[in-house]
Amino acid sequence: MKKYLIAAAATMLAASAFAQTEPFGSFKRPFSADSPWNIRPIGPVFGAFVIPTEASGFYGAVDGGKYSTTAFEAKADDPPMIVALVKSGGDTDPDARENPTSVTIPRWPAATAPASGSDGHAEIFDPVTGKIHSFWQLRLVNGKWTAAMHAWSAVNGRGWGDPSHLKQGARAAGVSTIGGLIRAHEINDGQSSYQHALAMALSLKGLAANPAYVYPATAADYNAVYENKGQIPEGALVMLPPEFVLKNANPTLQKVVNTLKTYGARVVDRNTDTPFSIYVENGGGWPLYTGNLTPVYQNMEQIRGALRQVISASSYVDGNGNPTTTNVEGNFNILSMRGPWKIEWPVGGTPAKFNTFTQSVEFPSNPGLVKQSNGNSTGISGGDPTPVNAVGLSWGRPVAGATYTVTAIGTGGASVKIALMKGGTVASETGFLTNGQTAQLTWPSSGGWSIITTQNSPGQAGSIRATMIKQ
Repeated sequence: MKKYLIAAAATMLAASAFAQTEPFGSFKRPFSADSPWNIRPIGPVFGAFVIPTEASGFYGAVDGGKYSTTAFEAKADDPPMIVALVKSGGDTDPDARENPTSVTIPRWPAATAPASGSDGHAEIFDPVTGKIHSFWQLRLVNGKWTAAMHAWSAVNGRGWGDPSHLKQGARAAGVSTIGGLIRAHEINDGQSSYQHALAMALSLKGLAANPAYVYPATAADYNAVYENKGQIPEGALVMLPPEFVLKNANPTLQKVVNTLKTYGARVVDRNTDTPFSIYVENGGGWPLYTGNLTPVYQNMEQIRGALRQVISASSYVDGNGNPTTTNVEGNFNILSMRGPWKIEWPVGGTPAKFNTFTQSVEFPSNPGLVKQSNGNSTGISGGDPTPVNAVGLSWGRPVAGATYTVTAIGTGGASVKIALMKGGTVASETGFLTNGQTAQLTWPSSGGWSIITTQNSPGQAGSIRATMIKQ
């Protein structure tokens, strides 16, 4: 490894020179100032692994096209749209880990058009709810919209999943395709750098198998542990060292280089044949691939040979230039209501369903008691199983012996109970909690797993969720 110290004052001065009119957490500048997309490392420490070359004639790419995406902004009066969800190699709702057959998007722009490639990516921003809807294999078939996957993220959130809201977009790393995208409105904005980390894909030769992903990613490509041959996991930050100089620089590419030296790129997906790909929004008139392309390919080879994974940094600053610890695994809510749920009472009844938009279990009005449970440990970061192919998240798992505060958030008198188990014995339990009530639990020293139970209040509709945060 080699450590490059960057003068913090110089970095701050450079960042302050970038004029921005859009606030963080908006359509044109998505996610919070301390999102991993919007932070910058100070004093990065680089790994030694070099992204390998591919077959002759294949170079790195910075481009839009059929495997990129376009972000569409809905208007407040746009009509809703029902999108049929058709399972194709993954859950149609990866957050819930279930396969609903449709999703209703409250506002649907008339201009919506997915990328033409097999991934069929498109993003829709709803300004009323503040949600970004992310699609995989979106298609218009005989006048009706279909997709193989739908997920969502909050435009003012972190832009990455967490233990409770596991997957927030259609990229393999669990993120929206708007994250890190070179947006159409940024291409000719007069700035010398893009003001966020970029989104990058690597080939099998570059991607790591174990771990296949690291914080802040919550997932990796299917079969990554068997197929990846490289050393860089998804979620990793990749940068150019500060002394890198692009020879015979293409002006369009120089702006990308400046960004890779300041913010870097996050690895979010896998590609084929191309050593690395950086995504550009479709429809923006990207001018890089025009005229004689030989110098562009030469530039790409220079970049490929110099890119390195950031192993650590002395510190990070957010988009406003303030110190931040967001790139360190944080103390997240580790509890999800995603199920699967098993009805306990009445016998033969139908369990209430998890709603990804509210992150709650929702009970319809029922004259009698309805009780259901999830004893599969999927609700708490996958419980105790070991990392790579385990259900849940390889980082953000419960800490043995730690104390957690459980807080219920609900309506209509619905309630939730968390039992932590050691072997077949209850180690600690909350009792049923309704809206606003709290209790503390201690995760077992070993062999811990969970049972989550929810129930309605007879005679009224209600919803329930809970947070579980380490003290």
